[in-house]
Amino acid sequence: MIEVLQIIILIGLLLTAILAVLQTDLLHAAVTLGAFSFLLALEFYILQAPDVAIAEAGIGAALTTAIFIFAIRAVGRKEVTS
Repeated sequence: MIEVLQIIILIGLLLTAILAVLQTDLLHAAVTLGAFSFLLALEFYILQAPDVAIAEAGIGAALTTAIFIFAIRAVGRKEVTS
């Protein structure tokens, strides 16, 4: 059961990483990176590293995402056009 959950989380990590790179809107990219950090924290917890999981969830998923969102709001939300 754990192996199946790890594979599902790995697929989620790959999808969120690809989506974060392909996003044209900065706010969407920041939220996608927050989801990536949350999935990474979940993977650390499954690998029996709860201290690393707590640090990743607190700093990676919550604080970094909040800082990105505040910075995007401060400079203006812009889409990248190719």
